Amino acid sequence: MKKLAILAMLLFVLAFGCGVIACDDGEATQPPETTSTGPKEDVVITIGNLTDITGVSANAQVVINMALDDLVEYYNEENLIPRVKLKVVTYDGQLDPAKDIPGYEWLKEHGADLIFTGVPDTPLTLKPIVDKEKMVLFAASGYKEMLDPPGYVFVLGSIPQHQAFTFLKWIAENYWDYPDNRPAKIGGASWTDGYSQSFIAAMKDYAEAHPEQFEWEGGYLTNFSFIWGAEVEALKDCDYVFPCTMPVAFVEQYRKAAYTAKFIGCDVHTAFFNMITSAKLWDEIDGMPIVKGGFYWWYEGGELANLAETILYKYHPDEAEEIIQSGAGYTALANCFYPMLEIIADAVEAVGPENFNSQALYDATTSYSLIIDGVEKSSFTDTRRYALTHYSIYEASASDETMVRLDPDWIPVVLEP
Repeated sequence: MKKLAILAMLLFVLAFGCGVIACDDGEATQPPETTSTGPKEDVVITIGNLTDITGVSANAQVVINMALDDLVEYYNEENLIPRVKLKVVTYDGQLDPAKDIPGYEWLKEHGADLIFTGVPDTPLTLKPIVDKEKMVLFAASGYKEMLDPPGYVFVLGSIPQHQAFTFLKWIAENYWDYPDNRPAKIGGASWTDGYSQSFIAAMKDYAEAHPEQFEWEGGYLTNFSFIWGAEVEALKDCDYVFPCTMPVAFVEQYRKAAYTAKFIGCDVHTAFFNMITSAKLWDEIDGMPIVKGGFYWWYEGGELANLAETILYKYHPDEAEEIIQSGAGYTALANCFYPMLEIIADAVEAVGPENFNSQALYDATTSYSLIIDGVEKSSFTDTRRYALTHYSIYEASASDETMVRLDPDWIPVVLEP
C-alpha cells in the first residue's frame, strides 16, 4: 500500500498543478545520488512481454500492451522506483503455442529480467523452463495446473477454474433466474483455447458435484470457428449458456435461432465489448451476469481505477473514450501491472538497484500483499501462486453499453467444486 499514497498525491498534483513534489520549473528538488565520479546511472530493469500482436486475440492484447507501456512510462517519469529505469521489450507470439519457447528465448536475449504474458496458455508451456532457470513469469491469467508445484509462474489475474466454481455457486445462491422448480440446465461452447477449456470443464465439474442445482447439457469446443450451428442446437434447451470468449458470432447465431438462455460470462468476454457494440448485440446480451477478477470497473471509483483513468487520459486523450468503450483491456494497468511494478519496487527496496535479480524478485513476490478498502485483493505466499482472493459480479447493460455492478460485495474465491 505504500505506493498508493504516493500515487494518490501524484494524481492530486496532475489535477491541480505544482505542489509538494515538484517546484515551479518542474524539476525535482532532491539531488541525484552521486559517486566520486559523478551521478550514479539508473539501473535498467527489463520486462519481457510475450504477447499477441497479429493473432486472433490481438484485438484485446494490443490494449493490454498499451497499458503496460503507459504504466512503465508513468513510473519512469515520476521516478516511483528511484535509480531504476523500467524498460519493456515485446515479442509477438501470435497466439501460437509453438512460438512460446522461441519468444521466451528471444526476450532473454534482449535483456529481459522477468516475463509478463497476457496469453493464458503460454505460462503452461513455459513453467518447466522458468522453474528450472528461476526466471519469474507473471501471467494475466492461468490455470490450476500452473500452481502445483509452486514455482516461478505467478498468476496476477483470474484462474478460470476458480472463476467458474465461484460463479456457479453465486448463481445457485443469488441468481436463480428461471421459473421452474428444477435444476438449471447449463452448458457452454467456445474455442479450444486453454481458458475456455478450463472454464467449461470446471462448470461441468461443479454441475456434477451439485446435481440439485445444475443439469449439465454439454460443453462444446471448436478450433477457432465462427460457425456455431451445431453447438447452438445442442444448447438450445439450456437455462444458462457460456458463449465463446470472443462472443459475437455465437451470440448472434444463438439469438437468431430464437433461443432464450441467459448468457453467463467472465472477464475475458469484457475485452471484446467494442465488437459487441459494432455488431449491435447489446440487446442480445442485456442482463448477462459476468464474473470479474481484479478491481473496479471503469468510472466505478477506487484508487487503482482512478489511476488507470488518469494515465489513460494523460497519454491518450484523443483515444481514451474509445479505449474505455472497448472493454477490459486497459484495466490490466490496475489489475496486473500495478501489482507487478510494485513487486519490482519492493525487490529493489530490499536489495538495492544494483543487486536486483530474479531471486530478489521471487522473494518480493512471495511476500506481496495489496489491501484495498480493508480487503486483501491481491497477494502471493511461499505456496500460493494465484493472486486474487476475491471476485466480483457484474451484468451487461444494453442501456449503458457496458457492464454495471450486480452484487455490491466482493465474493471470496471458491477453490473446489
